[in-house]
Amino acid sequence: MQTLSTLGSNKSLLRLVSAFAAGASTALSFAPYGIWIIYPLALGLSLLLAKNLSPKQAFNHWLSFGFGSFVFGISWVHVSIDTFGGMPLIVSMSLMALLALYLALYPALAGYLMARLTNHKNTRIGKLSNLALFPALWVLTEWLRGWVMTGFPWLWAGYSQTQGPLSALASVIGALGLSFVIALVAASLAYACARPKSLSHLSPSIMILAVLAVCTWLTPKLEQVTPSGETVKVALVQGNIAQSMKWQPDALWPTMLKYMDLTRNNFDADIIIWPEAAIPAPESMVGDFLANANKVANLNDSAIITGIISHRQDEFYNSLIVLGNSNAKQQDSGDYLVARHFADANAETDATKGRNEFRKHHLLPIGEFVPFGDLLRPIAPLFNLPMSSFTRGNYLQPNLNAVGYQISPAICYEIVFPEQVRANVNDDTDMLLTVSNDAWFGSSNGPLQHMEIAQMRAIEMGRPLLRGTNNGVTAVVDHHGVIQAKLPQFETGVLRAEVVLVTGQTWFQRIGQAPLLWLCGLLVFAAALIRRQQSIVTTPL
Repeated sequence: MQTLSTLGSNKSLLRLVSAFAAGASTALSFAPYGIWIIYPLALGLSLLLAKNLSPKQAFNHWLSFGFGSFVFGISWVHVSIDTFGGMPLIVSMSLMALLALYLALYPALAGYLMARLTNHKNTRIGKLSNLALFPALWVLTEWLRGWVMTGFPWLWAGYSQTQGPLSALASVIGALGLSFVIALVAASLAYACARPKSLSHLSPSIMILAVLAVCTWLTPKLEQVTPSGETVKVALVQGNIAQSMKWQPDALWPTMLKYMDLTRNNFDADIIIWPEAAIPAPESMVGDFLANANKVANLNDSAIITGIISHRQDEFYNSLIVLGNSNAKQQDSGDYLVARHFADANAETDATKGRNEFRKHHLLPIGEFVPFGDLLRPIAPLFNLPMSSFTRGNYLQPNLNAVGYQISPAICYEIVFPEQVRANVNDDTDMLLTVSNDAWFGSSNGPLQHMEIAQMRAIEMGRPLLRGTNNGVTAVVDHHGVIQAKLPQFETGVLRAEVVLVTGQTWFQRIGQAPLLWLCGLLVFAAALIRRQQSIVTTPL
């Protein structure tokens, strides 16, 4: 008996280690590696290993898978804690592991519910119904991860397809819809491999893959987004300011002058982009510089969009403002001072009305606001980072207007929230813009994954995207999510490009995630009803 118990324990341990390894391998599906095929294979393998597990065993199994996925996939998180948070390496690694363990709870929940709701009736229909249940649970738990406690929708399975063969489908079903597809493929592969002796059981997998291939081939042919024939000249300035110097008072004027010097020979561009907090000070401290930049941009028939700290009374915002010409390429004067005068005269109205300004809505916990700040700030420098007390901007804000073009912005972390981006894109939006300062994460994979997520937003919205950063990745992306031009990381430079504008809407821009979430909810509800009916039938009177 003791030998059998030992064998059982060893088998359970081996299964958990295998699940961890499968999860860890999924990191290779995302930037910078982009080996997209690994994710569905790893997910399918983990499903095979989870066959016939109890709900408790399934929870532990998928917790191990999720921990492997996140502890490798977001290992870059510890860089900011270690380097800029003032904490020892062991502490930063431990905090990163705790975050990975928390995120692993979501796939663990999907696995637990799968084990509870699985149709155990030994029929073909019963087994096939489980194919739909797993993708539904996977999508719902990924969506929850992107919503609970402000959300962390990083490493959604769908992002593994940003540069993969299924990417075009995102214009219809979005990144979360791609997660459904990947989970469906994984479930069908596991279903087929579980019964290798029966050729008839290959038919569901073959049918799913065939339908998927047809949809992937058909989607670009039915695309309703087409080039308008108009192009816009842009220049994206990458200042490469060291993070250790960025918020130093003595570095303020050298930083601003560096951006202006880099811009001076690029005023033939229509729109010039400076990154998040390129001007690392409140507006009131740099009024003369802004007035001069506004005048210079106007004289050169251009507009500068820059990150800055804006404020109203005692509230500070991580913002973007427009200097120079807002409404047309040629104007008698720049609009910045006019916008500020209007806002000051109407201080009690909407905070961004008339200002041609965007204020970041989705703030980053710890980095931009500290929950329970009075309690946590005295504990460690991590909770007292520069500019970690911002006020949240509105969820819906007007597009920025630069030389007559409408630009829908997202600052840094906001680009990972597809519904927020979608809510701020309208029929008149010409381009998407995201600015960031990923210097917090050094040479890790974090900035590259961030770029990959931004590319997915371009596919979903069917709009070209500009990404301006302090030290990379600064890039121009077309409406198919393909990078047209980019600057090397960790170098000072200016990226010049002509952006091809488009007209039309994608299906995802029209319908968003709601239909997918309703479908997944209905599938889970149906599985719960079937499971309950089975319990009633099998319960003795």
